[in-house]
Amino acid sequence: MNESTALTPRSVLVTGASRGIGAAIVADFVSAGHRVAGLSTSGTAPEGALGIACDITDPAQVEAAFTQAEEVNGPVEILVANAGITKDTLVLRMSEEDFAAVIEVNLVGAFRCAKRASKSMIRGRFGRLIFIGSVVGMQGSPGQVNYSASKAGLIGMARSLTRELGSRGVTANVVAPGFIETDMTGNLGESVVERYRSQIPAGRFGNTAEVSAAVSYLASDQAGYVSGVVLAVDGGMGMGN
Repeated sequence: MNESTALTPRSVLVTGASRGIGAAIVADFVSAGHRVAGLSTSGTAPEGALGIACDITDPAQVEAAFTQAEEVNGPVEILVANAGITKDTLVLRMSEEDFAAVIEVNLVGAFRCAKRASKSMIRGRFGRLIFIGSVVGMQGSPGQVNYSASKAGLIGMARSLTRELGSRGVTANVVAPGFIETDMTGNLGESVVERYRSQIPAGRFGNTAEVSAAVSYLASDQAGYVSGVVLAVDGGMGMGN
């Protein structure tokens, strides 16, 4: 983290913190000297963070997790809504239960956390709401009607929150990763990997550190005039669309 993205020490809460992109984001905030709470269903988080077990589909668990985080770290000033699931299949095979489950975690869960975090942000006249979206939320993907819809919804949510909370010093943005090297992409077959890679102008998958760097910028004091933005970290795959 360089001087241009230096951060005032803040109280940070990250969902989906136990692995992949979420774990990288937590680790970066910890290394920068923030007070960090990491929510996950298992309750595990990278070293230096307060790990809290939380199912974000349960309003009572979300309230309890925020209360616990605030008792230790103070009112939440930066929220990174990263938790997400996939239940991929073609639309004619997709059950209503699988569609609803993905929307409930990826979109409703993010709303639930943003609503809770906004309370202290409004009082403190400072806040950073950062939603982890996806390139497929902008350009779609076969077999991911539910996932694409959930990630597209985050864009509308961030832009509405920008208009609603902007005068209170609160920003709301979306980081939209493309194909990132994680456990999930590591399970793809080589032929699938090559097909995806051929669509990426950069010619490679990204890594979690590159996504975390984008989050760090949007969380920084210097990004106070950046809101309602979709920041793509996709090697040029989506061309900002």
